[in-house]
Amino acid sequence: MRVFSVTKSAPELIGPSDETPAGNLPLSFMDRLPPMRFIVESIHVYRHGEEPAQLIRGALAKALVHYYPMAGRFAVSADGELEVACTGDGVWFVEAQADFPLEDVNNLELPLMIRKEDILPYVPPEDMKDVVMLMQVTEFKCGGFVVGIRSDHAMGGGAGVGALMQTVVEMARGLAEPSLKPAWGREAIPNPAKPIVLGPPPVFALMELEKLAVDVPMDYINRLKNQYMVECGQRCSTFDVVLAKVWQSRTQAMDLHPDADTRVAFAASTVHLMKDVLPEGFYGNCGYPLTVSAPAGKVAEASLMEVVRMIREAKESLWTVFSKWLEGDPEADPFRAPPDYGLLAVSDWSKVGFHELDYGWGEPMHVAPLVDDNPFMASGFFLKAPAPKQGVRVMTSCVTKDHVASFRERLTKLE
Repeated sequence: MRVFSVTKSAPELIGPSDETPAGNLPLSFMDRLPPMRFIVESIHVYRHGEEPAQLIRGALAKALVHYYPMAGRFAVSADGELEVACTGDGVWFVEAQADFPLEDVNNLELPLMIRKEDILPYVPPEDMKDVVMLMQVTEFKCGGFVVGIRSDHAMGGGAGVGALMQTVVEMARGLAEPSLKPAWGREAIPNPAKPIVLGPPPVFALMELEKLAVDVPMDYINRLKNQYMVECGQRCSTFDVVLAKVWQSRTQAMDLHPDADTRVAFAASTVHLMKDVLPEGFYGNCGYPLTVSAPAGKVAEASLMEVVRMIREAKESLWTVFSKWLEGDPEADPFRAPPDYGLLAVSDWSKVGFHELDYGWGEPMHVAPLVDDNPFMASGFFLKAPAPKQGVRVMTSCVTKDHVASFRERLTKLE
């Protein structure tokens, strides 16, 4: 069996290239939510670059002048709340060299043919404490490279990292200032009233879930969007169509009792609902996990257009449920019920800006989250299909071994 070798330089801290403000900044209650405290890992694979590590290192330092909180460290306020200390310590950065071309590892398409630890940045545990972000640039013998990123979701998730990386790209291409200047603004998000929590802590069930990746072509998606317009007289989004297809295919594959509850959850942005208080350039967490529920029989037997309608109706309720959440209504708490096999949680990465990051040699061949197996949550990611394909790549870990073949068959059946 061939052994692939990646040689890493020692991790170094890349701080802002100019002086930046000091002091501590508050995080919003959305940033501080316990479900938001996890490390997001992703890879961004490029076909060609000329000394990309050197270019990106310098561009990152310039970008951190504007996104200086990302160069800071998490801290705890006098009130015991999570906040960011703007220390200017910097982002951990690793440069690496691979002794093989990208094509030898299938261009790093999933499942990976090498260890993810080879292409993601890691530092000693004592240095990792309270770090906001880490980055690694690995150069391959073919001239291609991959940018591996690890970041704490509390700083803003994919949208926050996407905003920073867009500025890194702009600095790499010679811009003196970012096209959209970042703004903190997290103090503008009100803290909700705290509901009384009763009862024992939730119990999480272990699940053994299989990974699957399927590309849904754009011509199929557009055909369904046009059909929805004809039948319902309303527009629907690419996300609506693909989510309906995934939810129905999964429900049918699971062969549940018709009365069993099935749910699909996704983070709906609430930035537009708070446009009067949030500044332009805001890059923090600002969303509400919407959940659509229906009996398995209804989801499995409905037309796909009816499933799209269920999703659209849930999205139309966003302002109502979000307002109740801010008011402290426990029934509007999106995290009140523990996940089970009936729940599918979906993240849409197709519009966070990762796929458009061009350092000067073209957009990435593909972008992918690297998600460790989560035995407590059935999950899925929507990405742009790798070029030259047009459409959505659906990456899931949401069905057991007994159901994965049926799920794949139904998901790839494009009638």
